[in-house]
Amino acid sequence: MTTAALIVAAGRGARVGGGVPKQWRSLKGRRVIDWTLEAFLRQGITNIALVLSPEDQMAWDSFAEDSRLILTAGGAERAVSVQNGLKALQGRGVTKVLIHDAARPCVSPGLISAVQEALDHHPAAAPALAVTDALWTGSNGAGSTGTVTGTQDRSGLFAAQTPQGFCFDSILAAHASHPGGAADDVEVARHAGLKVAIVPGDPDNIKITRPEDFARAENILRTKTEMDIRLGNGYDVHRFGPGDSVILCGVEIPHDRSLQGHSDADVGMHAVTDAIYGALAQGDIGRHFPPSDPQWKGAASEIFLAHAANMAREMGFEISNVDCTLVCEYPKVGPHAAAMQAEMARILNIDTSRVSIKATTSERLGFTGRSEGIASLATAALVKS
Repeated sequence: MTTAALIVAAGRGARVGGGVPKQWRSLKGRRVIDWTLEAFLRQGITNIALVLSPEDQMAWDSFAEDSRLILTAGGAERAVSVQNGLKALQGRGVTKVLIHDAARPCVSPGLISAVQEALDHHPAAAPALAVTDALWTGSNGAGSTGTVTGTQDRSGLFAAQTPQGFCFDSILAAHASHPGGAADDVEVARHAGLKVAIVPGDPDNIKITRPEDFARAENILRTKTEMDIRLGNGYDVHRFGPGDSVILCGVEIPHDRSLQGHSDADVGMHAVTDAIYGALAQGDIGRHFPPSDPQWKGAASEIFLAHAANMAREMGFEISNVDCTLVCEYPKVGPHAAAMQAEMARILNIDTSRVSIKATTSERLGFTGRSEGIASLATAALVKS
């Protein structure tokens, strides 16, 4: 079964102020929409219909090259935007769809999974919080002061959240037959006769509506992300063969032999690349650049390292530091360590003080001791940005 997400980001969000739709406002150094999209991408949901306003050309341009996103235009009403998003997902083998408001950037992985899993047993499911506060009816008085006119029984009342999940074909048909004016997609589903399961909501899954909600959302995201620290290890080996130089950590060093490999055989850069992939739980170089693919024959290892670094940032991490150890008898690494450090820092786009390059021997033991090749070990530390 294939799950897709439909992110509604076509609204104008006038109540929040600021002159810019809230989904494009900055939140903890990134746009609100970036946090929202990341939450679904990190759950492995890469079929995402993103519904944008035709007025937001800069947004269209910023997402144009992202193959994981299916961009479609929104309408004057939310229901039209959702219908357009559903139509954009047709023909892609989607069986479940999670419809989510772009203005809920604090949605947790657990909540996304809970809604997704509920669809294994129900045609529709949505998160909600039971209402626990007393409810009043009231009338507006002069200025901002009003009066209480009565109380409302809160028994059986829930505050709705998103993502709201549905069997794809069912919600597509429900929207097509709905007369319009629904508060949300659950109302559309129920109008079509679908039973909607309630999944326990999350108090932190707030919808940014008022100006003060930005500060609250930032505090929630800071609590969730600031302690997310990842460590990854990398190890690589390449044998010597004919040649007159070796490339180590991006620096060409004259030598009486060269390292052999499908790419340029930069053993140090390969180990650091694998350490970053490992910290992200994204496999190794072979997963992303298969040696069976002839386009990578003789390729510069800078391509691999830059890809790993960019992936880390796309997943919301900054590279805190990398530590690379080269194990060999020759060539001598010391005279070139500073140049290696600078080149690795350039590719990783971090300060040189965060890159460590060092070398050791194996006391003439093993294949490195016999000068048959070079080994490298690396560690990378990533911190959620």
